[in-house]
Amino acid sequence: MVHLKERLNFFFNSRWLVFVAAMWIQTCAGIGYLFGSISPIIKSSLNYNQKQVARLGVAKDLGDSVGFLAGTLCEILPLWAALLVGAIQNFIGYGWVWLIVTGRTSPLPLWVMCILIFVGTNGETYFNTAALVSCVQNFPKSRGPVVGILKGFAGLGGAILTQIYAVIHSPDHASLIFMIAVGPAMVIIALMFLIRPVGGHRQVRPSDGLSFSFIYSICLLLASYLMGVMLVEDFIDVSHNVIIIFTAILFSLLIIPIVIPISLSSTQELRVPEEEALLSESRKQDPGKSEHDGGQEIIFSEVEEEKPKDVDLLPALERQKRIAQLQVRLAQAAAEGAVRIKRRRGPRRGEDFTLVQALIKADFWLMFFSMLLGSGSGLTVIDNLGQMSQSLGYENTHVFVSLISIWNFLGRIGGGYFSEIIVRDNAYPRHTAMAVAQVIMAFGHFIFAMGWPGAMYIGTLLVGLGYGAHWAIVPAAASELFGLRNFGALYNFLTLANPAGSLVFSGLIASSIYDMEAEKQAQQRHPRQLNLASVLTSFLNTDEPLKCEGAICFFLTSLIMSGLCIIAAILSTILVYRTKTVYANMYGKSRT
Repeated sequence: MVHLKERLNFFFNSRWLVFVAAMWIQTCAGIGYLFGSISPIIKSSLNYNQKQVARLGVAKDLGDSVGFLAGTLCEILPLWAALLVGAIQNFIGYGWVWLIVTGRTSPLPLWVMCILIFVGTNGETYFNTAALVSCVQNFPKSRGPVVGILKGFAGLGGAILTQIYAVIHSPDHASLIFMIAVGPAMVIIALMFLIRPVGGHRQVRPSDGLSFSFIYSICLLLASYLMGVMLVEDFIDVSHNVIIIFTAILFSLLIIPIVIPISLSSTQELRVPEEEALLSESRKQDPGKSEHDGGQEIIFSEVEEEKPKDVDLLPALERQKRIAQLQVRLAQAAAEGAVRIKRRRGPRRGEDFTLVQALIKADFWLMFFSMLLGSGSGLTVIDNLGQMSQSLGYENTHVFVSLISIWNFLGRIGGGYFSEIIVRDNAYPRHTAMAVAQVIMAFGHFIFAMGWPGAMYIGTLLVGLGYGAHWAIVPAAASELFGLRNFGALYNFLTLANPAGSLVFSGLIASSIYDMEAEKQAQQRHPRQLNLASVLTSFLNTDEPLKCEGAICFFLTSLIMSGLCIIAAILSTILVYRTKTVYANMYGKSRT
């Protein structure tokens, strides 16, 4: 009975259980990607025109990225409380929209609807922040893979929720809004107490590499499965029972990762009394704090830097002995002046920064503007994918929406994986992978501009992969350069680059060029009718949109986006040059 209690305690305090629960929560953080599916019912029910729907889309993008409050609450409240706040926001925002769309309550002005969409989508920021903060702290030596996998599930969340909605099989399309309001809240409430830091740096095991490989395999299988299901359901009229089977298999793939914490808890060696005595003794003799000087301490990162790599692979008892001996040596060296104990006059790169301290650093702004240009151009494609595919003669636009969602997912997974190889194996800055991803995006935008046969398929592949890589690499790099203590605030400030880029590139550049080309085409076809229609439109303010056809519609926009991605890659390269020494000091010693 005692052993069973110990094993259950190990299971519920396993960092892998927190990671798996965070993956499930992140599937609910992709509700913003479903806006394209719910906007038609909102438009038809409330008699909105396209410009009004576009304003709701802007509110959605802002809600998905403005996470200052989420970052602050994750620092001052338990993570479960922050998750609960996000679930309540999501439920109130989209629940109210559902009541309005279904006629259960009176319609509200457009600006109020924008606020409701903002509030509902802003709940995602709490899910994202809590999941990332807990798991990055639990896996401090595997930040790239952890961030990539978690952000990948957020990117794939739209496709997962769409498949779940297919089971409902409701003729009332407003029921999707109801599912968005209720579903995430139920998942968050069920899992919120599992999301927390659990001292993951003490849970390093030789099997961790195998566990990550298993998770990566599940991710690739999940992406392949969803793509296959999407194509089957799109080209074949399958029965509702088959859809239920497809969804049941999807749930099975999502649940499989739980076998990792279960297997670890069943095979974990329980602590023997000698080890407990050692740990107790090491705590008593902890040299981390000076008894004579309350303002000085040996920073944990110093122990991490000096610790040989193979120490983490030793048995728990031997590992604790080695670390305790290293702490004693560092304390003695500090007393003799051989090691200078760090004073908290101001953080250096690689230490813990506050947001205010980070805002005066050039590296932080290089990271921000590189992300603004890169991810902003990618979000411009995502927001205009329907019009882009229609202009090239494709009718089934939702196929490309689903495809870019899957490529986005794989980009996040791959970005985390390959950037970790660059960091761990070569002690080189993580933004090297970011520069490569932005060059790939530049090629994708160029292919969109050319409008060649199959350009939509190739373009969505390249842009989706590059866009997704941003969300795996940037958060991990920010935690390395500016620390984990205020990671929530730093991460949520950096995410502002996404809607900022979209507002400029999509709201000003893409839409203006599209309308200009559409007007040219209309003038060439019916010059007299267009003049009369323009007068009537201006007089009646009907805001009737014009339609553009051909590759010319997004030719100039795509070329501009391609150039912006090249500039973003240059900024990332500058950041690589500036941080080479930081990464060499941070990871170089672990390879020796």
